[in-house]
Amino acid sequence: MTQRQTDSSNTSPADPDMSFGGLPLTPAALANLGQLGYLIMTPIQAASLPITLAGHDLIAQAKTGSGKTVVFALTLLSNLDVSDLSVQALVLCPTRELADQVTQEIRRLARSQDNVKVLSLVGGSPMRPQMNSLEHGAHIVVGTPGRIMDHLQRESLRLDALNTLVLDEADRMLDMGFFDDIVYVAKRCPKPRQTMLFSATYPEGIAQLSRQFLHKPQEVKLMERHEADKIRQRFYEVDNAERLDAVARLLNHYRPVSSLAFCNTRQQCRDLLEVLRGQGFLALALHGELEQRERDQVLIQFANRSCSVLVATDVAARGLDIAQLEAVINVDVTPDPEIYIHRIGRTGRADQDGWALSLASKNQMRRVDGIARETGTAVEWHAIDELEPANDEPLLPPMVTLQLLGGRKEKIRPGDVLGALTGEAGFTADQIGKINVTETTTYVAVAREIAQEALRRLAVGKVKGKTVKVRMLEIPGNALAERPSRANASIKRRPKP
Repeated sequence: MTQRQTDSSNTSPADPDMSFGGLPLTPAALANLGQLGYLIMTPIQAASLPITLAGHDLIAQAKTGSGKTVVFALTLLSNLDVSDLSVQALVLCPTRELADQVTQEIRRLARSQDNVKVLSLVGGSPMRPQMNSLEHGAHIVVGTPGRIMDHLQRESLRLDALNTLVLDEADRMLDMGFFDDIVYVAKRCPKPRQTMLFSATYPEGIAQLSRQFLHKPQEVKLMERHEADKIRQRFYEVDNAERLDAVARLLNHYRPVSSLAFCNTRQQCRDLLEVLRGQGFLALALHGELEQRERDQVLIQFANRSCSVLVATDVAARGLDIAQLEAVINVDVTPDPEIYIHRIGRTGRADQDGWALSLASKNQMRRVDGIARETGTAVEWHAIDELEPANDEPLLPPMVTLQLLGGRKEKIRPGDVLGALTGEAGFTADQIGKINVTETTTYVAVAREIAQEALRRLAVGKVKGKTVKVRMLEIPGNALAERPSRANASIKRRPKP
């Protein structure tokens, strides 16, 4: 196995080796990358793409957010024969959320090719619509191991034409008990194929998968440490009885716009959510007990900055790539230093700074010592009594999410919603945030100060020439000054004012 190590601190935007232009990609693909804002490769992309585009199998060690999705997406797209509407590429992901993110990214990168069909097959969704979609054909399938295995057993998914297999976040799939499922799926893939395996860590199960299913793989390891000046780490000693209230004190003191609070158990998630909402914070939780629709809405609201705090376990939050995350709060110190590194690595990305704030009780000091040894940094301790509210104003997220009944089935595009709000409604583009269009529903984030009026304007106006039903997604906690119930109740087909 050929190994290649790369250190992100040794790369520079001026380095010609970091340009996508030096890769064997079509002019259309390069132009699309430029339009998407991908001008300079990340270290993992610069080290891996020359290998994968040359057709070699790959094992890449890289953390979430390093740009690995672009590596396998560009590679599988280069292997694609669009004229053959058969499944030619399969991407296995540990969670539904990551599968959805990967699906969207592949679709964006596929814009340079005509009529590339990407299908997401994940658990928590009905089988019949997925089977119907497969009957119409797909070039690329992204899914979770269990659901992919279900379709293979029902013979609704055929992999005879497959030329590329991707195992994304393989270590987490192993953590979640998917080893046998992965083996089942991989054994049903044609042997002449390209296989890419991405993992943040390298447990024994990864070596087993490599020996069994990869052919002379080359290995790339991203030697990257979090920059100390970008992620400021602080530890606070607390008693267990005051731990949850201490989270609220951290939020009121640091006042991050968007925070991810990690809990070690589901029960702690539930307890913390109750405490935060009781103190007026707009908080949501992500755990395995939510239905798919609820999980989607939670992630959308957090990603579009309509929610101040997302409370989650490591399993539920694995694979989330949230931009502009100002703080990570470790409600409990994890016993695994690598998990701690992954947690705090979600903040302080790109050119942004971030806080990593951890609460530790006396019986967790060995865990803290282990983290200090693993990260090679001195622990910065602060007293919990230092935390004073920055001001008396409630900590409210800047955006509010509106939900429209209608999505891709109704041919709604993000531009249609943006046009409805910035046209006759008269709002500026700066007041409109992320727009997510799903199969049957559309979500749009609007600035908090215009939320009520935007709701009213959409309710009495039209999107794509049609009247739409719209409501505000409210989060229990510190409610808006003016409740939207009147506007929600008055969504009728009526003429514009």
